[in-house]
Amino acid sequence: MTNRLIAAAAAAALAAAPAAAQTIAITGGTVHPISGPAIPNGTVIIQNGRITAVGAGVAIPAGAVRIDATGKIVTPGLFESSTNMALVEVGAVDASADFQFDDDEDQVAAAFNVADGINPRSMVIPVTRIAGVTTVVSRPSGGLISGQGLAFDLIGDRVDEMAIRSPIAMFGSVSENEQEAAGGGTRGGLFMRLREVLEDARVWARNPQAFERGETRQFSASRLDLAALQPVLRGEMPLVLEAHRASDIQTALRIADEYDLKLIIAGGTEGWMVADDLARARVPVLVKVLRNLPESFESLGARYENAALLRRAGVQVAITTGETFKAFNLRQEAGNAVAYGLPYEEALRAVTLYPAQIFGVADRYGTLEPGKVANVVVWDGDPLELTTDVEHVIIRGREVPLVSRETLLRDRYMNLDENVRSYRRP
Repeated sequence: MTNRLIAAAAAAALAAAPAAAQTIAITGGTVHPISGPAIPNGTVIIQNGRITAVGAGVAIPAGAVRIDATGKIVTPGLFESSTNMALVEVGAVDASADFQFDDDEDQVAAAFNVADGINPRSMVIPVTRIAGVTTVVSRPSGGLISGQGLAFDLIGDRVDEMAIRSPIAMFGSVSENEQEAAGGGTRGGLFMRLREVLEDARVWARNPQAFERGETRQFSASRLDLAALQPVLRGEMPLVLEAHRASDIQTALRIADEYDLKLIIAGGTEGWMVADDLARARVPVLVKVLRNLPESFESLGARYENAALLRRAGVQVAITTGETFKAFNLRQEAGNAVAYGLPYEEALRAVTLYPAQIFGVADRYGTLEPGKVANVVVWDGDPLELTTDVEHVIIRGREVPLVSRETLLRDRYMNLDENVRSYRRP
């Protein structure tokens, strides 16, 4: 086979649509529904893309495709809550990156919605889903207010079909990276700028017609950005702010209280230091567990126990890799959270149910219950152990082939000597 044919075969395998949704019965495994205790020798019934029954001794519909999960673990698909999935292909190639709107000196791009830039055929998607990750929140990055993200399932070839909710949230950052661009080099300036934009959005909403007639003062953001911020100010859309230093988190909490915002903290490296404040404000945190080095002045208090300490204080925690090309490491993050004090069941919830709750889609995602979207993974062992393999991935009731560009290359060159001999001329 020529290199061209190999490439064509790989592209076809990656782009092929999965088989139509069918009735599936997963039997004999230990089912972790997340909504309740584990069910030994449990059964999960899937019909028309939804879960219709979960339990022991469940009747199996006639004609169902059976998946024998005896001796295996069955869980909901994992939910990655902070990534640039399908928005970048090669980190070093700017033309392949669609997660940042750069044409704004003020670092405010609230109207920017990444949905139109999502690439359903991204090579990163198969790599991620064969590791048991079935749902992601893909976000914009860069800037004080970087724009709107969306949640989608890792299946399909059209964004409108893949999407769960778009927009899912407004994203921004008050980290050290944004101080120079938006805050004149100071934290106080950065938060002043954030308050200014929120206040202008409030004023604009009272009389947008006056703005159109040129009868208002000059605003600090564009009309499109001010309009895009209205669902945030009404509490209909969460504002996800990246913040790491304890004092920055506290300032973000004060601003959220002043403007009655539905706040989510992303990063929260020093969140454990202000866990009680976060718990009182009922503000959840998206935590990357594998971060314990003082990489900057805003992360001097980094520690592996962050997720466990936050949860112990009553903070709702979703575990994230914060990665795109390594989003498949989500279960490694969760496993390490357990190693550093987070209860096992809480770690499972932090990569399934809690992100679904935080982003307001738990009515359809996050647990194995009748009526939920059938995103299900069968593992050959403990899903939080690195030596465990994924055996089946089902997304929206359709089993997805465990194939990616990497697996194709692995298989192509697994028996290199034999392949080389096949290329030799007689």
